[in-house]
Amino acid sequence: MKGFTLVSALAALGVVSASPTPTEKQPPTKRSGSLPTVTASGNAFWTGEERWYMRGIDYQPGGAAANIDPLADSDTCLRDIKKFQDLGVNTIRVYAVDNSKNHDECMQALDDAGIYLVLDVNNPQYSINRADPHMSYNAKYLQSVFATIDMFARYDNVAAFFSGNEVINDEPDTDKAAPYVKATTRDMKNYLASRGLRQVPVGYSAADVAQNRMETAEYFNCGSDDMRSDFFAFNDYSWCNTDFKTSGWDQKVKNFTDYGLPIFLSEYGCIKNRPRKFEELGALMSDEMTSVYSGGLMYEYSLEDNDYGIVKIKNGEVDEQKEYDLFKAALKKYSMPTGDGGASKKSHSSDCPAKSSNWEVDSNMIPEMPKEAQKYMDSGAGDGPGLDGSGSQTAGDSGTATASVSQGQASPTASSTDSDNSDGDEDDAAMSLRAAGGAMAVTTFAMLGALLL
Repeated sequence: MKGFTLVSALAALGVVSASPTPTEKQPPTKRSGSLPTVTASGNAFWTGEERWYMRGIDYQPGGAAANIDPLADSDTCLRDIKKFQDLGVNTIRVYAVDNSKNHDECMQALDDAGIYLVLDVNNPQYSINRADPHMSYNAKYLQSVFATIDMFARYDNVAAFFSGNEVINDEPDTDKAAPYVKATTRDMKNYLASRGLRQVPVGYSAADVAQNRMETAEYFNCGSDDMRSDFFAFNDYSWCNTDFKTSGWDQKVKNFTDYGLPIFLSEYGCIKNRPRKFEELGALMSDEMTSVYSGGLMYEYSLEDNDYGIVKIKNGEVDEQKEYDLFKAALKKYSMPTGDGGASKKSHSSDCPAKSSNWEVDSNMIPEMPKEAQKYMDSGAGDGPGLDGSGSQTAGDSGTATASVSQGQASPTASSTDSDNSDGDEDDAAMSLRAAGGAMAVTTFAMLGALLL
């Protein structure tokens, strides 16, 4: 997201997974809605047997500097949901939420409007500091992440969780935070499984950085199944009222063909040539891209200092800008494709990237989860600290990783089962078993890793 890294000088991610411990407690009450749940299978997203595409918008009224939760304020969300409906989006992305507040009213209103949520589980206070990822990947940080998962995994219209956003960028040495991002992804998946929650897809939102984009993508799709992401997303601002080839999007299709996971654009919408016509949405919804990509999220809804928004909000009133109508027209013109769009029914891992001038990471090892965080796997995270808590980036005394563990081997290529499963329950159960099995392997490797330190 434009601005989040400037405000926080970090980006959230990181942690490793300990073995999910079965619990005899009943799973949390499910807050059912009218929308079918989204699952990731093969290289696409699905709602039951239907292929699902992200046709959405990034939503952070007030901008990154405000660090507010628009889904905890019913006046704000209900006002803006009417605009989302008018635009015709099916997804919003929210970059930070207050895990100490209730979100039932806004989440129900989104569900009633047919809108899904893609959620970043971090915020500027509780996130991994790319300058010191080891210190900031700690038990206090994980407690906040897990509390957010507890709160939102119960809503059927949560389509995905981001474990981090733009932590790895074009600055020197930021790739060294990658193991903590991947560990966070793994821990989130294992927490969902150990707590009996719905297996919401978990993945990473990468920066618009060409020199290490492929290494980052390969890294998050290599190793054992519990450590692999469920999807990969990246921010892209290369289509500036141009076309498929001039923007280089043809090469981005070629590069990710046969990647093995769902891919989407977590941000798009170059502002170099204005007004934006949003014709890139036509490419995303065409057979030029649907066999590889599952749509994207336009940046962004509200007009902030960075000048990307399509509405201006002042004194609680929303003023539609020229690009509001242009985006609305593009969504209407370029409808969601029918059929499977050429999606692959099989998911498979990538080879871990080798060390290079663009990737100075040992791709085979990641930190284990701090042992102090195991209690959250066992008994739940408890109440979240909210956006005004004391923060976690320097809370190393709460417990940090003391060993690294091997990523292990990915399972053989498997066929998709989601397209044959109308409610996703069978796939969720399978994912839970895979996560639990992977975590057992993590525990074994952790013992070996401790001996190597």
